Amino acid sequence: MKYYLLPEKGNFYKANLHLHTNLSDGALSPEEVKAKYKSNGYSILAYTDHEVIIPHHDLNDEDFLTITSYELALEEDIEYTFSSVKATHLNFYAKDKDNIIPPFFDEDKISEKISGTRPYITDGMRARKYKFEYSPECINEVIAKANEEGFLVSYNHPVWNLHNYEDYKDYKGLWGVECYNHECAITGLVDSMTPIDDLLHRGEKVFTLATDDSHREDSCCGGYVMIKAEELEYGAVMKALERGDFYASTGPEIKVLTLDDCCLHIECSDAAEIIVNTDKRIAYHEIAPEGGTINSKDFYINYWVNENKRRPEKDRPNAYFRVTVIDKSGKRAWTNAYFYENFEF
Repeated sequence: MKYYLLPEKGNFYKANLHLHTNLSDGALSPEEVKAKYKSNGYSILAYTDHEVIIPHHDLNDEDFLTITSYELALEEDIEYTFSSVKATHLNFYAKDKDNIIPPFFDEDKISEKISGTRPYITDGMRARKYKFEYSPECINEVIAKANEEGFLVSYNHPVWNLHNYEDYKDYKGLWGVECYNHECAITGLVDSMTPIDDLLHRGEKVFTLATDDSHREDSCCGGYVMIKAEELEYGAVMKALERGDFYASTGPEIKVLTLDDCCLHIECSDAAEIIVNTDKRIAYHEIAPEGGTINSKDFYINYWVNENKRRPEKDRPNAYFRVTVIDKSGKRAWTNAYFYENFEF
């Protein structure tokens, strides 16, 4: 049976799912952000200004769509300096474009730095005031409540937050995790696939995100996701995101990704390397010939399939593979993880 891991039908739309405007601590206005990204081929932006949902439906047009979203910083309630506080940052993406009441709100967190959000605070938001204690249990309560209220939740820049396995290993219910954050990368704090693989190994079906987290013009247009949806319409885009019908990238394109029995087929832009990683120490690796590139490759993943057939059935739901495409400049594209339990071999 042939599976289209990226949908056969539909169109790819380039999207940045993490950015800030001058309404909070960004440099550009919402209109300037739209112009910047549209000129670089983007069709979708999530305006994730801090602490307050600010809808930007007025910016939508026939080839540009905004996602209702915001970023929430969950921090230790202590006297601190900015560089020492423990924090987890989450983005919330509304599945319904008119869901503009954040699941959690604390007006005390609206500092002078993000005071431009104040005109958008409503009584409905004030009614969502929460008391938070910094712990995995409380963070999971926040994630669960957001999910119940129709939001997809992403875990932002673990490396920038100086997080390690002990910080995130117990998080549950996340939709996505950043493997690349451009703002952080250009300041030397480069995220990786490690937190994603760690959570996948623990049974959390998280998706892979590359974003900008752009606060300045020079941190725009570095990391993005390519969403394959039926049309550039809010409901269709959010369903594609919820299903994982996208890949993350800093440059390379993944055009086709299918699985037919044990043959994993990929078509991509010019690549220097293609790597298939799995949940176990099984990997498949293709390197372009000297002076050449790879644009299409079949990987026969029989060994991984057969190993899983021998595994105890209880362990099979966590078995997965994912693909990384690397171009000559070192830029990468990452697929989401695909799980053994979803295929018939």
